[in-house]
Amino acid sequence: MDKQTKSLYEKMVDFKQFAVVLLAVGVFFFLGVIIPSDTKSEMDINIMIISSMSFLAVSILLFIQSKQCQLKLRDIEEGKQR
Repeated sequence: MDKQTKSLYEKMVDFKQFAVVLLAVGVFFFLGVIIPSDTKSEMDINIMIISSMSFLAVSILLFIQSKQCQLKLRDIEEGKQR
């Protein structure tokens, strides 16, 4: 594996790992919103909703980046086989 393909592969794996971690954190924030509690104020709920949506949005963007790296790697491999 040359440097470019190795770098792309490492980026793809990193993007996917970060996306999974952010997805898990976003889910935990969302669970904090839907589990009823008397101590939560309206502002706390709004902050958790915004945080949850932000983490989930960034997670989706990182999954897209990972997929783009995977497609680039596939194109490079197809170019080498020809």
